[in-house]
Amino acid sequence: MDNRMPDKTSDQPNDQADRIEAPALAGLEGISHGFFTRRGGVSTGIYASLNTGRGSDDDEDAVSANRQRVCDALGVPLQALATPYQVHSAAAVYVTEAWPQGAGPKADAVVTDRPGVAVGVGTADCGPVLFADPVEKIVAATHSGWKGALTGIIEATLDAMLALGAKHHHIVAVLGPTISGKSYEVGPEFAERFETADAANRSWFTASDRPGHFRFDLPGYIVGRLERAGVGQAVNLDRCTYADEELFFSYRRTTHRNEPDYGRMLSAIVIDED
Repeated sequence: MDNRMPDKTSDQPNDQADRIEAPALAGLEGISHGFFTRRGGVSTGIYASLNTGRGSDDDEDAVSANRQRVCDALGVPLQALATPYQVHSAAAVYVTEAWPQGAGPKADAVVTDRPGVAVGVGTADCGPVLFADPVEKIVAATHSGWKGALTGIIEATLDAMLALGAKHHHIVAVLGPTISGKSYEVGPEFAERFETADAANRSWFTASDRPGHFRFDLPGYIVGRLERAGVGQAVNLDRCTYADEELFFSYRRTTHRNEPDYGRMLSAIVIDED
C-alpha cells in the first residue's frame, strides 16, 4: 500500500501562518485543519518565525501572537485552541471546552466532538497525527514520538474516538512532517528496545554507516500502527523536518548544531461551527 500522498503547501504572505493541508483531510466537509510550518510568524533568531512552542525560551508575547495566527487560519479564537502539556505518554484526553492557554493536562493526544474546539499538538521531529471521522464528526490531534508510538498513543487516541461513537472504517489519519529514517540514527539499545517489544519491529531499522547503529523509520512505524489498528485511511505526507530547514523546526538538527533551544510547530484540526 502506498500511503504517501501529495500535500498542498499554502503560499501565504509573511503576516499569515503558513500551513500544509493534506488532501485526505481537506476534502472532508465541515472540518478544517493544518500542519503549520515555521513560516509566517513574528519570532526571530533561532525561533524564526512561526514558533508556537510555549515550552521554548522564546518571547511569550511572540509565541502567543504566533498561536493567534494559527487560530486565525483555522477560523477560531485563540481561546478555542486546546493543546496538551506533552510528556511522551500514551495518554489521550477528551475535551469539551478548551482550557486556558498554557494550562493543558499532561497528555499526548486531544480528542473532541465539539464544533469550534480546535485540538492541536506541537512537534519538532516527532510525528503529528491528525484524525477525523467525518461521519460522526469526531477529530483528534496526537503527538507521536518514538516513546509514545511504542507505548500505544495511536491506539489510545483511537480508543478515545471510538468511545465517542467514531467507527474505525470512517477514520482518516494523516501523519504530518516528521523526521525521516535517513535522518534518524539511533544506537543499538534503542533498536533492542523495539525488538524486545515485538520482533517484527526490526523491519523499521536499517544499518547506518556507524557500526552497531541504525536508522529508524519513525514515520513508517507510526503509519504501520495506524494500519494495524484498522483506520479507514492512513496517510504519510512524507515531509522530513530535519532535511527541510526552510519549512520546519527540528530538535535533532538543533542538537547537532549545539544551539541552545528550538522552535515548535503546531498541527491542529477543528470541526467547523455552522
